[in-house]
Amino acid sequence: MAEAVRLGEAARGLTAPNPNVGCVIVAADGTIVGRGATAPGGRPHAEAVALAAAGAATRGATLYTTLEPCAHASPRGPTCAGLIPAAGIARVVAAIEDPDPRTAGRGFDRLRAQGVEVTVGEGEGAARASMAGYLTRLALSRPRVTLKLALSIDGKIALPSGESKWITGEDARAHVHLERAHSDMILVGRGTYEADTPRLDVRLPGLEERSPRRALLSRTLGPVAGWEVLEKPSDIARLHDVNDLLVEGGAATATAFLAEDLVDRILIYRAPLLIGEGKSSFGYIGLDAIADAHGRWRAQGGAGLGVDRLEVYERAR
Repeated sequence: MAEAVRLGEAARGLTAPNPNVGCVIVAADGTIVGRGATAPGGRPHAEAVALAAAGAATRGATLYTTLEPCAHASPRGPTCAGLIPAAGIARVVAAIEDPDPRTAGRGFDRLRAQGVEVTVGEGEGAARASMAGYLTRLALSRPRVTLKLALSIDGKIALPSGESKWITGEDARAHVHLERAHSDMILVGRGTYEADTPRLDVRLPGLEERSPRRALLSRTLGPVAGWEVLEKPSDIARLHDVNDLLVEGGAATATAFLAEDLVDRILIYRAPLLIGEGKSSFGYIGLDAIADAHGRWRAQGGAGLGVDRLEVYERAR
């Protein structure tokens, strides 16, 4: 299952609106005979890819998948709940049930009805973390929003002059590009767009083609070539083909998303710098008492990135 999660995670940012599923097929002797991940664009599904790779070795094998095999008909391909028994798979181990109401348990029911043993729950935590974008979109009818901030020790994003390039070092910036590669869309505010004309692409060797779509938050700008313009944060609800949205700047945009409680994850890249007087990361986000701030965010660990430090926080919902 750990290998299935790894395969699915590698596909994150390429499969929306479908989930980024990973799948591994293991023969009776313990040998891995097939691997698969959801293909770019969402089809074929991970199970279909792994079954094709395994060929005749699927007879009597165990299939590990990070999500319940689909049971709903689609003009884009057959159901995985139909393909798996036909291939002679004896057992399916799935991390989580699919919350999509078109499948939601029906995939497991179909497999069991055709004599396939089904086990659910192995690797659930890792699978949910990898497919958090898809799961958020199904639960909240909007993408999962990750807010990225590069801050000094004292929480500043820029000098009073506005200079902010570069607060963090190369290792931290490389990690940001990896986050971009796993996102379906990146969003910035009008101020960042006009001040920096950001490319928002992925500049890691071998991942250049993983650059996501770009969005701009502005109530006054009309259409902008190469950008999707959203008037307000809640407009992300109409992005049905986006699972993971990365918000990169600036302070006004970060404040707007936080004020509407639309941020699910915060990545803080903290540099060992003291700026003092400068531009703060947020404005007023609707809290009037310290008591109201407690319990809203959970620390999810961190890591050293060269001279900088990554801090990860998840919204408690």
